[in-house]
Amino acid sequence: MAEDQPLASPVAGAKITVQAGARRLVLSNLDKSLYSDGFTKREVINYYSRIAPVLLPHLAGRPVTFIRFPDGVGGEQFFEKNVPHGAPSWLPTVRIARSGSRGSGEPITYALLDELAAVVWAANMAALELRVPQWTVDGSGKRRPPDRLVFDLDPGPGTSIVHCCRVAERLHDALTDDGLAPWAKTSGSKGMQLYCAITTDDPAAPSAYAKKLAQRLARETPDRVTAVMAKAQRTGRAFIDWSQNNPAKTTVAPYSLRGRDHPTVSTPVTWEEVRACRRPAQLVFTADGVLDRVDDLGDLLADLGTTRAALP
Repeated sequence: MAEDQPLASPVAGAKITVQAGARRLVLSNLDKSLYSDGFTKREVINYYSRIAPVLLPHLAGRPVTFIRFPDGVGGEQFFEKNVPHGAPSWLPTVRIARSGSRGSGEPITYALLDELAAVVWAANMAALELRVPQWTVDGSGKRRPPDRLVFDLDPGPGTSIVHCCRVAERLHDALTDDGLAPWAKTSGSKGMQLYCAITTDDPAAPSAYAKKLAQRLARETPDRVTAVMAKAQRTGRAFIDWSQNNPAKTTVAPYSLRGRDHPTVSTPVTWEEVRACRRPAQLVFTADGVLDRVDDLGDLLADLGTTRAALP
């Protein structure tokens, strides 16, 4: 990202113009701290600018829901599905009918982030978290069938991502037995997610399959796993959230920052790292570390789409 003005120490509240790919953007408040450890908006934009080459393929064709933190992670946060007023005219959007429990009302106009400038624009809005569904839209804006299966593993009180890793290993074996190829990433918060690239014509099928498998693991080890969302059921257990396969729901995108005390990132990991994990700190990655990691390893989810298989 080339700058028309230096990014070093602008006057508080000052605006600068930068060149992001083919676009010119105006950025503001670059020295505002967005994380409690002092990580600034300037650093957020720098991270998203540099991670964009591996981030963008995971956003391609997927309507993006933002979680914005205009006053940083210690202030008010809000979900934003509709493209905000003042969005650039070049930003591609898609208008999609509401679904789920709020199925009536005006359709939602989502942003599609398909280039570096779009990611920088979002970062300048303090959209720290980027969330996407498990389906894409075609060139006319029509929703395609789901192309990803996801399991969100959330550690309950008294457990950690280490506990989730042991559950992930069991899911890996079950999914592999069913002819699917599971891929892992951290959530960037407390837990982790598993993805499988799938083909299906039924939007409801991924949720049904994921629920059945989650319930099976919960029956086999009820003291360690729950497939029930109720918080009272989670103490000492990992919750396998199968419901994010619902077409109305979203999951944090690979390489998205999270709105936590530190700029942690939802980071793809190898199965060797999952199996070796014995301390939560082993699978905590922050923005700077992820940039170095991608330089060394590339995108560990780059081949996800090549392992697509029919959903059982």
